[in-house]
Amino acid sequence: MTGPLYSLPVAEFAAVTASDAPAPGGGSVSALAGALAAALGEMVARLTLGREKYAAGQGAMEALCQAAEGAREQLLAAVEADSRAFDGYMAALAMPKAAQEEKAARRAAMTAGLKQAAQVPMAVAEAAAGLLPHLARGVEQGNPNAVTDALVAVLLARAAVLGALYNVRINLDSIDDPAFTQAMGEKADGLQAQANGWAADILAMRPEITGE
Repeated sequence: MTGPLYSLPVAEFAAVTASDAPAPGGGSVSALAGALAAALGEMVARLTLGREKYAAGQGAMEALCQAAEGAREQLLAAVEADSRAFDGYMAALAMPKAAQEEKAARRAAMTAGLKQAAQVPMAVAEAAAGLLPHLARGVEQGNPNAVTDALVAVLLARAAVLGALYNVRINLDSIDDPAFTQAMGEKADGLQAQANGWAADILAMRPEITGE
């Protein structure tokens, strides 16, 4: 396999994920779900922009298109970044540990690697959560022929947030830095509540479709 994961054909990405290789895993797939949510949001916006009968929603669709395009690029990059997030930790494990000074340096490097492994999925969760308010406008003011696409985007964005946060929390369990873990844990809890709240509210806008 050559090149970044996000450049693989869909079937090859799925096959690599299905293999016994440790990556890509849930973190990369969460990032990909977020990127697809953003792509669907862009599609809804582009199917609405420039159409006179949807003139009232043009400003909201421009904002959705811009936000979704930026999030899509960020989240696609995170597909690769998540699979590389443990590189620093794995390198630290290989450091010498005979002398006390070596042990201390190794522990510090391991902690730094784990922090990086938590920060990458946190950025994914933030980017995916940031899509949801814009996707709400897509459901409300977007081309009604694309409303189910907007609703699928909401589901994918929520899945991206939750999946990424699961990866944040499992890494926090191994980090010996109470201030860091508390701050990240509180941030994770806030993002999860925010994403679940937004998603529930948006799905409830169209109960005849979502059954909510």
